[in-house]
Amino acid sequence: MMPDEYLVECKIDDYEDNYDGDEDDEEMKDMYACTTGQPQFSLIQAGNRDPFGVNSHLKVEFSDVLAEPASTHSSERVWVYSGVGFEAARLWSYRCLTTLCALPLSCLSGCVFAFLACLHVWFMRPCVQVCHTCLPCVRSLWMSVVNIFIVPLCTSVSRCCGGVYVLHSQD
Repeated sequence: MMPDEYLVECKIDDYEDNYDGDEDDEEMKDMYACTTGQPQFSLIQAGNRDPFGVNSHLKVEFSDVLAEPASTHSSERVWVYSGVGFEAARLWSYRCLTTLCALPLSCLSGCVFAFLACLHVWFMRPCVQVCHTCLPCVRSLWMSVVNIFIVPLCTSVSRCCGGVYVLHSQD
């Protein structure tokens, strides 16, 4: 049985019960979707594909990679064409690589997360529940072993070593 200190009050609102059906009120619809735990994203998002900023460290621009000091400058055309070449190579390389890798890697990562969820639901959580169920018996047995064998041993060692004093002097 779980102690009351670990219990959390959770208010559950059903979207259908609280929403009056006005299709124009998208803000209310989003609010109720948030409180009921319904996902607020669509499967295909054309706009913001990184809403939580997970890959904000990958926002690399030409000036982040290449920079000329004030003492040496190449010609303007070389600098401009280098920037255009960098951006075009970065963009088209990314598009080609995602075309080749996105679908297999997304399927693989979906399978990995499904495996981890299955492992957690069907293996880890039942093992934890078994441990929580069996631990009171094991704890009383372990405390008996500790009190019978380890406490007297540690007490006698501490009494033997309690009279030893170490003096450190520099000669």
